[in-house]
Amino acid sequence: MTAQSLPATSGVDHIGLSVSNLDSTCEFFCDCLGWRVVGERPDYPAIFVSDDRTVVTLWQVGSPSRAVAFDRRANVGLHHLALAVADRSGLDALYQRVSQWPGVDTEFAPQLSGKGPKVHFIVREPSGVRIEFAYDPRLEEVRAMP
Repeated sequence: MTAQSLPATSGVDHIGLSVSNLDSTCEFFCDCLGWRVVGERPDYPAIFVSDDRTVVTLWQVGSPSRAVAFDRRANVGLHHLALAVADRSGLDALYQRVSQWPGVDTEFAPQLSGKGPKVHFIVREPSGVRIEFAYDPRLEEVRAMP
């Protein structure tokens, strides 16, 4: 394999999301999903949250009342954030918690992704960012590899 055929990157460092309500979105990630705050920039303002594998930077938009909601069919940019869930029972339990969270809009309940076997659901968190939660049993085989 030549140097040109190797990827120039080694995974995701962090994902930055512009949000209309920093506090509500931070509460969603931390209180609903169990993430933790790993940093802050009050002057920006921004809050960095993590599930110990992924870091998401939540950036408060400057004028929430004038913010334009993202339209996945019209805007270039983040279509959705997809987060993995370890097992099917965890996905179902998470759906019950997330779908009842204040300010969350459910796009669809757990269902097969395409023909499966992946199962997923999508919501919009309190600031309107689309988040997919997915369980893919095929990844268990990958995780079990030495």
